[in-house]
Amino acid sequence: MKAKSLRCRQIHLDFHTSPLIERIGASFEKKAWQESLRRARVDSITCFSKCHHGLSYHPTAVGTIHPHLKFDLLRAQIDACREIGVKVPVYLSAGVDNTITQPHPEWRELDAEGRLSGWNTSPLQPGFHKLCFNTPYLDYLCAQIREACRLFPEADGIFLDIIFQGPCCCHWCMESMAEGGYDAAKEEDRLRHAEQVLEKYFQKTTAAAQEADPDMPVFHNSGHITRGRRDQVAYQTHLELESLPTGGWGYDHFPESATYAAHLGKDYLGMTGKFHTSWGEFGGFKHPNALRYECAAMIAFGAKCSIGDQLHPEGTLDPSTYEVIRAAYAEVEAKEPWCGGAVPLSDIAILSSEAVNGKKPGHSNPPDTGACRILLEGHHLFSLIDTEVDFTLFKLLILPDEITVNETLKGKIDAYLKGGGKLLLSGTSALSEKGFLFDIGAEPEGESPFSPDYIVPAEGFQADFVSSPLVMYTRSQRIKARKGKSLGQVFDPFFNRDFRHFSSHQHTPNRSEPSGYDCGTLHGNIGYLAHPVFTLYTGFGAVAHREYVLAVIDSLLGEARTVRSNLPSQARVTLTRQSSQKRRIVHLLYANKHARGGKISVGGTATQGSTIEVIEGLEPLHDVHLTIGDASGIRRATLEPQGKEVPFIHKGNTIEITVDSFSCHQMVVLHEG
Repeated sequence: MKAKSLRCRQIHLDFHTSPLIERIGASFEKKAWQESLRRARVDSITCFSKCHHGLSYHPTAVGTIHPHLKFDLLRAQIDACREIGVKVPVYLSAGVDNTITQPHPEWRELDAEGRLSGWNTSPLQPGFHKLCFNTPYLDYLCAQIREACRLFPEADGIFLDIIFQGPCCCHWCMESMAEGGYDAAKEEDRLRHAEQVLEKYFQKTTAAAQEADPDMPVFHNSGHITRGRRDQVAYQTHLELESLPTGGWGYDHFPESATYAAHLGKDYLGMTGKFHTSWGEFGGFKHPNALRYECAAMIAFGAKCSIGDQLHPEGTLDPSTYEVIRAAYAEVEAKEPWCGGAVPLSDIAILSSEAVNGKKPGHSNPPDTGACRILLEGHHLFSLIDTEVDFTLFKLLILPDEITVNETLKGKIDAYLKGGGKLLLSGTSALSEKGFLFDIGAEPEGESPFSPDYIVPAEGFQADFVSSPLVMYTRSQRIKARKGKSLGQVFDPFFNRDFRHFSSHQHTPNRSEPSGYDCGTLHGNIGYLAHPVFTLYTGFGAVAHREYVLAVIDSLLGEARTVRSNLPSQARVTLTRQSSQKRRIVHLLYANKHARGGKISVGGTATQGSTIEVIEGLEPLHDVHLTIGDASGIRRATLEPQGKEVPFIHKGNTIEITVDSFSCHQMVVLHEG
C-alpha cells in the first residue's frame, strides 16, 4: 500500500463526453500534458476508463469504446504521467451508464409507481441513466473493473462513482424481495432491501478491483461519507471528501466531513472544484484566491488535496485552469512538511445526528451543520463523531437537538461523565417518555404549545447587543430548574399565529411577563438547552443565538479550552500535531466570502442561476492574539513556511502569541522539548 498511498496535490479529471462529439483526444500531446501538470505542481491525476455516458477511453472487450476515439487515450495519459512521477488513479462510472441502457433498459432503477428513478426520469430529459445494482448490470460493471485493472495494472487506485441504490422495484428487485421475505408493498422493506443490494455491490466491486492486486486502492464515491456507516467505510481503502463549496455543499460542509473522517482510521483528501459553479461546467473559473483558501482549509483539517477539473473532448488541459490551480498547489507544496502525518486535535465532540438517527435529505443533517457552524465561528477545536469513537478523547460532548440515546449509548456516556467529561444536550436529545436520561437539574413538563417563543438568557449568557426577549422561531421543551442553575427565562407569545389569531407580518409578540419556564440549565458537568438551537442556527443563522450557545459552551469548558483568539467569526482555527517531529501546528484561515448570483432564468440549457459564495480578494488580518493551553513544553514558535521565529510569553501552563499579520492561511508551529 505504501507505493500507492495518497498524494497531496491531486486533480480529479472528469471526462463525461457525448458519443456525438468527434475528435476525441485528437489534440492530446504528451509534452504539453506533462508541462501543464508539472507547472501546476500536480502530483496525481485521476483519469477515465469509463464515463457516465457509458463509454470507454481505451480499447475494451467488455464495454464500448467512444466511437470517435482512435487510440488508447488512458494508456497515453498514464504513460505521460509516469514519466514525470505523477500518479494516475483510474475512474469508472458505476451508478450511471447511458450506453448499456440502450440494449438493456430493463436494468434501470424503477420506483414503486413503476417510473424511472434517479437523475433522469424521462426519455425527453437530458442526463444520465441510473442503473440498479441488483440486475445483471452489476456483473457487467465488475467485468469492466477487472478489465481496467488487467489493462492498467500500474493504476494508482480505482475510483467508482455514483454509488447509491434506491428502493427499486425492477423485475430483479421484486423477485429478490419475495425470496428474501420482504414485503415490496412496504416502503421500509424496500429500503431494507436496497441496503442489502448496496452491500452486495460493495462486496463484488471491491473484490473485482482487488482481484489481481489485493493492495489496489479503491474508493466508492457517493458525494458524502455517510456518518455512522462504518460497514460501508470498511470497503474504502481511503476517503475522498467531495465538497465543492460553490457546487451546493457550501464552505462549512468540508470541515464537517473532515472532522468526521479524521476518526475513521483512513487516509483522506478533500475534493473541491476549479469551477465557478459545479461539475460539468466548461468555461467556468473560480478565482485563484478561492482555490488557495479551499486547499489551505483542506490541509488545516488534516486532509490532502484534490481539485476537480473537466478535460476538453479533444484531450487538452485548459491553460487558464492550470494557472489557477498552480496558485493553490505551489503554496500546498511549500507547506507539506508541516502536514505529513499531522493528526487534528479537538476539545469538543459533536455526536452526529446522521450517525445516530440516520441521513436526512441534503448534504448534512441540520443539527450537525448548525453545531459545526457555531463551533467554527466560535473558533473551538472540534470533531464530528459517531458512537464508536472514544469519548474520553474530548473535554466536552455535544448531543445536538434530537439524539436518541439507547441503553448502550447511555452506558458509554455515563462512564464518560464519571471520568470527568462534560455534556451539553439540546432539544429532545436524551429525552425519553420517562424524562431526561441524564440529570439536567430540572423537571421536564413536555413540549411547549407555542411556536415560536422567546428567551431572555441569564446574565453572562446573552449576546452583548441584546437584553430584550429573543425570538427562538420554534418550540421548546418546557423545563423548570430545580437543582440546576437556570440559563434564563422563556417568554410566551400572546398566541400562535393562525387565520383566527394573528398580529403583524410574522409571529405574535411576546408577553411582558416570563412564562415560568427556563430556557436551559447547568447542573454539575451537564448543560441543557430547551430549544433545538443547532437546527435553528442552520436555518436562521442569528448571531444572538450563536453567542448564547457559545457562552454556555465556554461555561462548561472553562479553563480547559486549548485555543483562544481574537479572530473574527469568518476566520477559522485548527490545531494538529506531528508526533514524530514533536511539534504542534496552529492553522489560521481567513477569507471574506460574498454571496453572488441568484435564481434567474437565462434561457438555453443553463436556465437556472443560484446564489454562490464567492471568494475574490484576500484581506489581511492584523494583530491576531492566540492563547494556547497545555503548552508548558513549548520551547520555540515559528511562522511557516516563512521560517520566521515568533516571540511568545509563558503564563503558567499557557503561552500567548501575537501574529502581526496574515492573509488566507498561516501556520504557527509550536516546537516541543
